[in-house]
Amino acid sequence: MVDLFEEVEEDLRADKLKSAAMRALPWVLGLTVGVVVIGGGYVGWSLWNDSRTAKASEAYDAILRGESAQDAEAAFKAFGEIAAKAPGAYRSLSYMNQASIRMDQKNEKEAIELLEKAVKAAPRGEAGQILADSARLKTAFALLDDAPYAESEARLKPLTEEGRPFRAMAMEALALAKLSAGKTQEARADFVVLSASVDAPPPLTERAKAAVSLIDSGAGGSIVASVKAAKALPPPGGGMQLPPEILQQLQAQGVQVQGGAPAK
Repeated sequence: MVDLFEEVEEDLRADKLKSAAMRALPWVLGLTVGVVVIGGGYVGWSLWNDSRTAKASEAYDAILRGESAQDAEAAFKAFGEIAAKAPGAYRSLSYMNQASIRMDQKNEKEAIELLEKAVKAAPRGEAGQILADSARLKTAFALLDDAPYAESEARLKPLTEEGRPFRAMAMEALALAKLSAGKTQEARADFVVLSASVDAPPPLTERAKAAVSLIDSGAGGSIVASVKAAKALPPPGGGMQLPPEILQQLQAQGVQVQGGAPAK
């Protein structure tokens, strides 16, 4: 009799397990299908995005090397076509090149609008911050001799924080803004720090030393003229000299900032 009860109990347990399994089956199948679809979709998206990046790289290089580089409006249009289709990095670079063209044409308003688009288009991650900060710095330079000091400080101060890719250049720009605003001694102190900086590129430290000498000689006002010259600085990929380590970081992300194929 005990054996019979145990047999019935086992049958009931088996029925319950079977019933539970049948109820769970749709969820298991759905989860499996979801994993397959999401995984396949991610692989497909990655391949599609890599293809877009490769096409953008070729188109970007073609502009830099081609005849359109000699025709401002043709180059502006060509960069616009890349910006409309390319992934974030090349979209950001294309907007910066368009901004440089408009800056050369003295159309600062449109140039700044394009630089703001470049900031928004920059992808996430280290390479994206390099591109975004480059556009932010270019915007600050464009406004340096026109904007109130408070606005220049608000734009530049975040770029001077430790770890930011254009920290030294932002410090130089902020010192120039202080000089333009009549904050001569504060500007001098900033130039002294830059002149002794081991992280700043040599040309910048030399400019800082010259600025200190000019301020001490009473000719600090002549430095303000360099603000206007700074507006002509082109973006990465358009001739701007980036430190080698920054170039390597960008190229490691597949972003081409000079002529030639992207780094593998």
